[in-house]
Amino acid sequence: MREAGRDFECFPAPAKLNLFLHVIGRRADGYHLLQSVFRFIDFADDVRLRVRTDGLIHRVTDLARVPPEQDLCVRAAWALKKASGSPLGVDIGLAKRLPMGGGLGGGSSDAATVLLALNRLWDVNFPREALQALALGLGADVPVFVFGQSAFAEGVGERLCAVDLPAAWYVVLAPRAHVSTAAVFASQELTRDTKPIKIPDFSAGCGRNDLEPVVCAAYPEVARHLAWLKQHGPARMTGSGACVFAPFESEARAREVASNLPPAIEAVVARGLDRHPLWAFAS
Repeated sequence: MREAGRDFECFPAPAKLNLFLHVIGRRADGYHLLQSVFRFIDFADDVRLRVRTDGLIHRVTDLARVPPEQDLCVRAAWALKKASGSPLGVDIGLAKRLPMGGGLGGGSSDAATVLLALNRLWDVNFPREALQALALGLGADVPVFVFGQSAFAEGVGERLCAVDLPAAWYVVLAPRAHVSTAAVFASQELTRDTKPIKIPDFSAGCGRNDLEPVVCAAYPEVARHLAWLKQHGPARMTGSGACVFAPFESEARAREVASNLPPAIEAVVARGLDRHPLWAFAS
């Protein structure tokens, strides 16, 4: 366990990309059945933690429209404290780089980083499976960040199997749009009957994002960004948007594409990661 002190420690919360996202059905409770492949990239928020000895959990960074009791980072810390019985607390700070409502998993990744980091800082030492169970109670995308590897996902996103992916660099565009995931999944235009695939059938370029047509119809900026990027590579949307991406075999080619952006379009060039930066924080 780290001693409580005056300095914050900084931990990365990487973005994820959905290399494809198929909606293959719907459960009786309304949740959609999905298939996807998740990949992490080295574009990340910074989660800053400082251990407290008084047992309090305190957020020190204000987030617009997100009260502390709804903040996934705060909820993650309380979930781990309750499950472990730790007497310790934590101050939580956050440096946001991942856009909210962008489909990059920012809030989910932040929460997973809190779980992983406090697992070590509080000397809890829960196994990865136990942390994944806590993560699922926070949201469907949180477990994959605790799982910590490129993953083929099924169910509502909680059934995960590690996959090997080729090295790649990505150009990621972030339209100025905040997509409502709930509204996209509720859309009557969304198809929910894509034929399931099996892991051996997956290759890095296969599939599509079933949510993409719905989002592009409702958010012209997403459609504009996607159309531009498709001129340069096999682009698609990640998650429920708004961010879109395209893979490239080399950093040089990715940066060449990013250097030719039209006005008012912003890009990030990021390397694909095989494992979460905090992989070693759980066993």
